Amino acid sequence: MANRYDRNPFAEEEEVNPFANTAGSVPAASNSRLSPLPPEPVGFDYGRTVDIPLDNDRSASQNLTKKEKELQAKEADLRRREQEVKRKEDAAARAGITIEVKNWPPFFPLIHHDIASEIPVHLQRLQYTAFATYLGLVLCLFWNIIAITTAWIKGEGVTIWLLALIYFIAGVPGGYVLWYRPLYRAFRTDSALSFGWFFMFYMLHIAFCVFAAVAPPVVFKGKSLAGILPAVDVLSGNALVGIFYFIGFGFFCLESVVSIWVIQQVYMYFRGSGKQDELRREAARGALRAAV
Repeated sequence: MANRYDRNPFAEEEEVNPFANTAGSVPAASNSRLSPLPPEPVGFDYGRTVDIPLDNDRSASQNLTKKEKELQAKEADLRRREQEVKRKEDAAARAGITIEVKNWPPFFPLIHHDIASEIPVHLQRLQYTAFATYLGLVLCLFWNIIAITTAWIKGEGVTIWLLALIYFIAGVPGGYVLWYRPLYRAFRTDSALSFGWFFMFYMLHIAFCVFAAVAPPVVFKGKSLAGILPAVDVLSGNALVGIFYFIGFGFFCLESVVSIWVIQQVYMYFRGSGKQDELRREAARGALRAAV
């Protein structure tokens, strides 16, 4: 069977004029390609001139040079000062003078204190214990002020508080200058005279601690010191004041016991090292000079 879409061989073919104007009859192709966009300049304007602020660079360079000169001058001055200090230290070392730099307490240096570097190893433990007795004295006198302040508030009078304040003001620097510093110097330089100075004033320190622990009614009924006798006396009137006094009594007792142990150990070392005869010779020499 013939296909209905077969071409009719007897049909007349349509003639197509290739030169005919078909613009009006033939539609334009819908998928025609668009024309490319015109090129645009990239923006590299090589012909444009740029003004560079040479004056600012020059001034910055001058400032940098000036700062560099100032730093060099400060460095030279610091180097000169270091050399001067070193020269003085060398001169002091040749003359036998020890320069002591204040380093204790660390937050506010008031004294020079370096047991680990200046005291012999076999004496460091004893020196630390002696230093603990000095700090214990400070604690005892400070707590004494607190106890006396409570008694003053409860109506014991201002006079005992003023005496307690005097004990603290006189005892703290006095203990350091009169007996702790001589012991430190004696252990560091092995000086017999420093040992003698320590023994004399450390015995006074022990006597004061024992007296404060008892606090007999000698001055103002003994209530200016937080000892056992005033503690018993004020306990009946006010329990809080009595407790503060008993705590002070405990502090003074502990300070007395440790101080007795320290002076015993120092004396044993003093006799064992042969410094006793040297101290006698120095004392006799000093007496002879005073007599002449």
